[in-house]
Parts: sequence; C-alpha cells; structure tokens
Amino acid sequence: MRTRVTDMLGIELPIFAFSHCRDVVAAVSRAGGMGVLGALYFTPEELEMELKWIDDHVDGRPYGVDVVMPASYEGADLGVDSAEDLVGRLQGMIPDGHRKFVDDLLAAHGVAELSGSDAGKVLLGWTDATARPQVEVALRHPIALLANALGPPPADVVELAHARGVKVAALASTPRHAVKQVEVGVDIVVAQGTEAGGHTGEISTMVLIPQVVDAVDVPVLAAGGIGDGRQMAAGLALGAEGVWTGSIWLTVEEADTPEMARRRILEATSRDTVRSRSWTGKPARLLKNEWTDAWEAADSPGTLPMPLQFMLVSDALRRIGRSDAAELATFPAGQIIGTMNQVRPAKDVVFTMVEQYIEATERLGRLTEE
Repeated sequence: MRTRVTDMLGIELPIFAFSHCRDVVAAVSRAGGMGVLGALYFTPEELEMELKWIDDHVDGRPYGVDVVMPASYEGADLGVDSAEDLVGRLQGMIPDGHRKFVDDLLAAHGVAELSGSDAGKVLLGWTDATARPQVEVALRHPIALLANALGPPPADVVELAHARGVKVAALASTPRHAVKQVEVGVDIVVAQGTEAGGHTGEISTMVLIPQVVDAVDVPVLAAGGIGDGRQMAAGLALGAEGVWTGSIWLTVEEADTPEMARRRILEATSRDTVRSRSWTGKPARLLKNEWTDAWEAADSPGTLPMPLQFMLVSDALRRIGRSDAAELATFPAGQIIGTMNQVRPAKDVVFTMVEQYIEATERLGRLTEE
C-alpha cells in the first residue's frame, strides 16, 4: 500500500499501532506498519531502556514515540521549571477530601496498600516540564515519528524534531484543533473520533474524518473504532491516508496487559466503555465499571483538573492492578473492544487487516463493474 504517509516515513503499510508495550511496537514495525511507544508512564531513565530495546529488536524498521504535552493544564502558570518541584507544588493542590474519597473507595473493596518502592511512585507525563525530558530521550534514538496526544505540541518541540529529521504527528478531535496543529508545523494529523480509547472528543469517526481532511493540507490518519481492514478501508475512503490504532493491541500475544485486564477486555462488549474524567481530569474513554460509576455517584467530590486527577489516583490504580478487585480495574479502551475476543500475534492482526482491506476494496470495485 502506498500513501503520502508511507512515503514520508518509509513504511510498507499505513497502519500505526499505539502501545505502551515495547514488544508490540517492535512487532508491528517488523510487520510493515509503524509501532508507536506511549512514553507517558516512563521516567526518562526507563524510557531510555525501552527505546534501546526497541532499537535492538525492530530490525531497522521505523518506529515512533508518543508523548503528552497538553496545551493547558493546572499548574502551567506556576513558573516551575524542575519536574520535581512541579510535582511537589501540584501534590499540595490536591484536596484532602478527594484523597479520603479514594482511600474509602479502595477500603470498601478490600484493596491493599502498596509497599516498598511501589508506594508513592508518581509517573507524571502530563505537563510540559515532565514531558520535555521524555522528548529529549526520544530524539536521541533513531525514531521516525514524534506524536503528541493532547493539543498542539509546542512550536519549539516541532522545530527540534524537524531538525533531527523526525516527523511530527498530533491528535485532533475537531477540525479546529486540526488547523491549530498544522499552524505549529505538524506533519500528520491524527483525526480521532469519539469511539477511541483514551482522551477523545464527542464527534464520531465517520463524521470527523472528512471534516479534518477538508480542513488541512497535510496527511490525515483515521482513528477511533478502527480494528479491522473494513474499517481501515472506510477511513481511507473518507480521505485519510492511514489508520491510527490502539485498543486492538491490548490483547495481542506480545502485550503486557495484566491477565485480569485482558480477561475483562475479551469479555467486554462495545457498550462497556464510557467517557469519564476519573482517569486524568479530561474526558477519556475507559472501561466502564464500579470505578467510573463511583466518580459519577452523588457522594463523589468530583474530578480534579489535569494533572491533579491522575496524581490523585495513580497509586490507587496500581493498587487495584495488584489486587483481585476486578470490579475496579479500569483503563483506556475504545468501543472496538466488542470485537476483541481472541489473543493473536501482533503480526497476524496486521496481516489480517490488510487482507480484509483488500477484500473490502475489491467488493466495492465490483459494485461499479458493468
């Protein structure tokens, strides 16, 4: 397959796979697509190790890194340059009542405390100050793409990436957001519909893609509810030049998804997700359960703005992940999980998407034959 993005990035297939798991990233890139590692949860030191591993296992194929540098967040005006100082200042802004709500919720479900080095480990990639060290690490490696997940990336980061020969992508949930991305120099816009897992807007993919394609003159990737080749064909028919996928990689063999979470995904339907602020303070599509319900209940103190909400719940989510409280285990997941009912190698997922794409386009072609 050949589009502007395949030519731009030197890949065989316009299939982009976002994952926090290095094994998935490498497997998709080796299969001809482009794996993109989510850097959010890694410290700079951890990210260095992850990228070094990918360098050694990607067989020289292109791959990317995704960071989160939101255009607006609580504490952006504090004038704090040090990530450590910023974390300390932000921790002091979390109300005691919110901390008690989380503690009481976990206690009601019998979730144990963290111990040792796990306790108090706040991996904070939700701010400019904490994401820039991740960008610096990423650009020391032979990445082909730097993606930003929330809002336009800072113009100086775009310039720095371009100076290293790295293309820049950014996610947009409205045509207006897409235009802003292009104005700062982004090379690729990822138009993400509301069906997507993680941070997402309110416009459906089918409606959003052609609007974004018409609004910008750079290549557009279709995202949100895309998990097989028929949906890929639909995205390209709407004017996109590739697809950005995420949730479908949670259940591949290479994924490091915890077994409890994997079971829940395999059993879930497309009605089992909800847009909730309970993860980061901004609307994100998550697996719906007693955790998301609790934040909507009458006794909830309400969610905090980004990044305070994530700082409030990060330890809690790790505690839940180490417990048997499956009813509280939530994580970003898109509506495509309704079709994710088996575990397969990442390579097979890529090749099946291509086969389905070919079948879909050939079927459409036959409709116009005389």
